[in-house]
Amino acid sequence: MAGTVPAPRPMLRRVRRLLPPTVLLAALVGSWQLVVDARHLAPYLLPSPSRIVRALPPVAGALTNDAATTTEEAVLGLLVGAAVGGLLALAIASFPLVRRALYPLLVGSQTIPMIVLAPLLVLWFGYGLTPKVVVVALIVFFPVVVSTVAGLTSVDAEMVDLVRSMGAGRTQILRMVLIPAAVPAFFSGLRISAAYAVAGAVVGEWVGASSGLGLFIDRSKASFRVDRVFVAVVLVAVLSMVLFGIVGLLARIASPWRYAAHSDNGVST
Repeated sequence: MAGTVPAPRPMLRRVRRLLPPTVLLAALVGSWQLVVDARHLAPYLLPSPSRIVRALPPVAGALTNDAATTTEEAVLGLLVGAAVGGLLALAIASFPLVRRALYPLLVGSQTIPMIVLAPLLVLWFGYGLTPKVVVVALIVFFPVVVSTVAGLTSVDAEMVDLVRSMGAGRTQILRMVLIPAAVPAFFSGLRISAAYAVAGAVVGEWVGASSGLGLFIDRSKASFRVDRVFVAVVLVAVLSMVLFGIVGLLARIASPWRYAAHSDNGVST
């Protein structure tokens, strides 16, 4: 049709989306380098970006092993937290008594700093994998619960009544209506959780571990190698973004109808 503006190509949309944060990040890193050079700041106070880059090759082997450990803890904790959060959300949305009894306790549990619970978990479960997975799961499950409960309770009541009028029972309504409708909300909460999963594993490693990025950071800090601390921090950020992206991809696979609507409108999520 004459006068219709063609939708931008997918590659062009990605460039437009990635260009502003890339430019901003480059400006921040460049300003950081200039400030450190101009003020001659000591490396143990604030290393320059170039010094951080030079600090990577000597510790690349150790970082690979530590990153693998932290990633394993984060992924397992994310899976456990997602499973527990999804089941709790179903119970809260399905039974009003469970909602009244459990929901306030879940909210109250988030006021306890994880750095306080981590030593107790190490005391109870030892210095192995389990306490780190539990720490990540405790961080993960709450956003999943809140988002999934919102998705389950916001389903169109007329749709539920229609399926019930056709003879469907509670289990069929849950399986055919409520759960499919809550899938996007579940993954929205899981994406939030994925952004914090790696950091949660690092917190668990601070209080006791034989390997992991948390232990690497602690040892680097003790030896005043702040440049290596920044190397590990950047790696934590990269792993978090990768995990966030994987969960986003799974969300697209699990609820393609939602993202198809955005694509048709030229919107990317």
